[in-house]
Amino acid sequence: MTEGKKIVLVAACALIDADGRILLAQRPEGKNLAGLWEFPGGKVESGETPEDALIRELQEELGIITKHACLAPLTFASYAYEKFHLLMPLYICRRYEGIARSMEGQALKWVRPQDLRSYPMPPADEPLIPFLMDLL
Repeated sequence: MTEGKKIVLVAACALIDADGRILLAQRPEGKNLAGLWEFPGGKVESGETPEDALIRELQEELGIITKHACLAPLTFASYAYEKFHLLMPLYICRRYEGIARSMEGQALKWVRPQDLRSYPMPPADEPLIPFLMDLL
């Protein structure tokens, strides 16, 4: 039952490199769900679109630059956590400037789509895996 729970909008990105691998980021110690692997992204702030949030988050977290035209919506997750309900659109991005690197101390890993299930993920992220496996 999600009645009365706040809906949190988070945009996520399946960043894909030239070899068809997807970038995962590990949630750092001290954060909720620490140690789990997720798709880069973050909360959509007031006045932002999901695309604006991803452009901002990818630059802050990974030091890369992308544009609206490079973000293609793929699917979304809707998941009831204990204290809030998460709504998370997932975008695909194949075109960006720069080399993805950890700007906030999180571990990063380029992963083949068929290997995504080998990485423990938050419950909202797991149902997104089949869409990526079908795509790539």
